[in-house]
Amino acid sequence: MESAVPAVVTPASSTAPRPCAPTSTYRLQLRPEFPFAAAEAAVPYLASLGVSHLHLSPVLEAVPGSAHGYDVTDHSRVRAELGGEAGLRALAAAARAHGLGLVLDIVPNHMAVPSPLRLNRPLWEVLRDGPASPYARWFDIDWTAGGGQVLLPVLPGPAEPGAFTADPDYGVLRHGRLEFPLRAGTAGLAMPELLAAQWYRPAWWRDARTDLNYRRFFTISDLIGVRVEDPEVFAATHARVLELVRDGVADGLRIDHVDGLADPEGYLRRLRAAVGEGCWVVVEKILGRQERLPPRWPVAGTTGYDALLRVDGVFTDPAGAADLARRYARFTGSAGWEETARACAREVLTGDLAAELAALERAAGPGLAAGVRELLIAYPVYRPYPGEPGLSPQALAEAAAPAGPGAVAGVRDLVLRDPAFAARFAQTSAALRAKSLEDRAFYRHAPLLSATEVGGDPGRPALSPAEFHAYCAELDRDWPASGTVLSTHDTKRSADVRARISALSQTPAVMGRPPGADPQLAWVARQTAFGLGDAPERAERLVQALLKGVREAAVHTSWTDQDPVYEATVAGYVPGPQELEEPAELAAAARANLLGMTLLHLAMPGVPEVYQGAETEYRALVDPDNRRPARFPRESLARLDAGAAARGQAEEKLALTAALLRLRRDRPALFTGYTPLSARGPAAEHCLAFARPAGLVAAATRLSHRLAGAGGWRDTALPLPPGRWTALLDPGAAYEGEVRLAELLAARPVALLLRDGGGARE
Repeated sequence: MESAVPAVVTPASSTAPRPCAPTSTYRLQLRPEFPFAAAEAAVPYLASLGVSHLHLSPVLEAVPGSAHGYDVTDHSRVRAELGGEAGLRALAAAARAHGLGLVLDIVPNHMAVPSPLRLNRPLWEVLRDGPASPYARWFDIDWTAGGGQVLLPVLPGPAEPGAFTADPDYGVLRHGRLEFPLRAGTAGLAMPELLAAQWYRPAWWRDARTDLNYRRFFTISDLIGVRVEDPEVFAATHARVLELVRDGVADGLRIDHVDGLADPEGYLRRLRAAVGEGCWVVVEKILGRQERLPPRWPVAGTTGYDALLRVDGVFTDPAGAADLARRYARFTGSAGWEETARACAREVLTGDLAAELAALERAAGPGLAAGVRELLIAYPVYRPYPGEPGLSPQALAEAAAPAGPGAVAGVRDLVLRDPAFAARFAQTSAALRAKSLEDRAFYRHAPLLSATEVGGDPGRPALSPAEFHAYCAELDRDWPASGTVLSTHDTKRSADVRARISALSQTPAVMGRPPGADPQLAWVARQTAFGLGDAPERAERLVQALLKGVREAAVHTSWTDQDPVYEATVAGYVPGPQELEEPAELAAAARANLLGMTLLHLAMPGVPEVYQGAETEYRALVDPDNRRPARFPRESLARLDAGAAARGQAEEKLALTAALLRLRRDRPALFTGYTPLSARGPAAEHCLAFARPAGLVAAATRLSHRLAGAGGWRDTALPLPPGRWTALLDPGAAYEGEVRLAELLAARPVALLLRDGGGARE
């Protein structure tokens, strides 16, 4: 069935001026299979879609074949596999010719420990020359631990001296295909003495858990922490990026994992001084529901997970989510969210992060070890910042109960008076939160999978309209240029998948009792399959996502201790096609969720980002499923621009996305200010509406299945701000005063209105 949703705003011409700050961004995941040249070929389409900037995944030299680029090996060069600097500059020129700018994703926190090691020249020289190397200041290495040697957990099994050979002619030590640099003057020693004389100790990869003495990214030992708090290290690792900004190749920067840095504010101030005030800078920062970005940071805002939490939450039924939680607990016997989160934090801290915990305990000194451990577990957000509110009384009490008030007070005092200890405590806290919540608890607690998302709050998945409006008003007031997202390269499920899963909160009984010997896996498999639906390669993609999920949960199997027998059963939990027949009303609720989420995201305050391919229907699961090469709906957009009606939900979403992106590009003043609008009548709670005072109104249907069950809109109406309002998606339809929602939302569950009298461009 066709839905008459034309794209009604014209594409940009190739002579359009390039904006200096984003009105919207479009994320492209670069990889050898999708290099700069492929991105350049997509520029005309992306310009016609209406975005103002292309947001590129990391572009500096990385581990060969890397599908993401966050494993940087050389900060001085643009990645050859993507087309090198010439390819990047050609892409920038093509973008500029079409009125677009570029935003670069940069990785200040870590570099790769690659294979071969010599790909990271600074690290190679540190391993060869030790603390005397000019590169030693680059890396967060504790030379006092491990007998003065850097633990290198890269061997497939326990280290045996007989498995090593020295090659003095090439200055290397070999173990199979692995090569390590030989310290000068050690080549003639017997192998045990030679190994002991190096500035590093090659070790079994399992030894990293307890013996590692360099800071890493989360628990990933082949990503070593970089000390960008050192001005010389900052200058060396940022020279190429700063040159690209100065040359106009890049107009903005996304800062990856800012919580991993020793001094985020100091880093950001140094970066701002280097790039100037005109460069748009946002930070990847996960904020708790009540947490706020430090107001002193010289950035435009975050990358937008805080917005994702609010947009998802307002389309989740609180009563149904609570019902699902009860059904899930009875079916699986699982604990509640808070208990699960605490258990996972303790497990990860004392297991996966045992080396980091031991280093903090040594630094704290005698009698304070328990305080370190319990404060880290109790800390309610990713990390503390100087001058920011500390632990709540409840969290302090939770920490003091097992550790004792004296130990807790002693550690708090250390955090306040010892900057080095405070930095390492904060960095460990961030790693602990990420690993214990995102990569463990989210896979163990699954009443409603759409809530187990980066930045999510599974314990309270629903959000009221009043809370959404309060967030938007605050965003418009304090961080109007902050990023907002719905799907990213890190989301565990794309917005389209989450929209379908969150519809289950309106119909909890649909979950039933999925079959299987493992109730947890059966429940997760059913929801995941429902979210993915009949997407291409469905069965294979489901198996891979479920397999990753059970390994991350680390109950029956894990990445480090795999159980082949258990893992062999995973494929049997994938529901067959006959089990995925969804009721028509549930499909309608999923459509209402998706179009509503799209409307709010693109009309609310902030700078929205569209993930590659997500302008149309985009069903993706956890990485690497969500990092596949982009596919662009060029033909569909051309059809819509030619005046054709949208065919199905995919083109409905595309038409809505293009209309809003083009409005943002052509009339940016429309997207300033924020005024909540309240409907009147028996179904008022099902309408979420707001005005941008310069002349735009957005209205979305929430909890549409429950709305239908209660009799629909009936005589519920939405009072509009003064003026005559034209429906952007329904040419010819116009409204004044108070409009009945049954009329306004008759064709689709969302409406976008423009006040008559505005110009085409501003």
